[in-house]
Amino acid sequence: MIVGCLALNASFEPLTMVPLKRALRLVIDGKAEIVEADGGRLVHSERLTVPRPAVIRLTKFIHVPRKFRRQVTNTFLFARDRYKCQYCGRQGNELKPREALTRDHLIPLSRGGANAWNNVVTACSSCNTRKSNRLPSEIGMFPLHAPIEPHFVHLSWAVRRLTPIQARYIRFFYGEATLHQLEELEARSHKVIVAG
Repeated sequence: MIVGCLALNASFEPLTMVPLKRALRLVIDGKAEIVEADGGRLVHSERLTVPRPAVIRLTKFIHVPRKFRRQVTNTFLFARDRYKCQYCGRQGNELKPREALTRDHLIPLSRGGANAWNNVVTACSSCNTRKSNRLPSEIGMFPLHAPIEPHFVHLSWAVRRLTPIQARYIRFFYGEATLHQLEELEARSHKVIVAG
């Protein structure tokens, strides 16, 4: 059974996953059309019966601002850094009970650093505390990988489960390599959640 519904822009660009109720509301209001249904399953109401949507497409194109697509969140930061402390190299599932993955600013906010992709890394709470508000060069703690701004597709889909039907649209719009990277991220995040 499909829990979420893949929402496509009018251009067929994958936008996000929406709850089934939201997808149905968009279809009923004429703001979206069903592109793929969940097998032969139907959704019934008092006055209406419609196929259960797996993929919908908005009828009008919406512009998604670049800034919105690039926003730094811990969920996407940890996925970008493969759920690994960028100082000691431990995975999230290897941390002690009172430790956790956190966001560290290479140039601390207190020293004029920005909350931007090229200034943040995943750090375990122990390493983050040890580094404190110092620069990497002041304490000799350098990240394993230089922080980069990931492509928004990786951010948008890094933590979502896609059904085979929905994956076809990611493959069609962004290519096989992108879909493969997303599947790897999903497998890693699932492994961390199960082990944690």
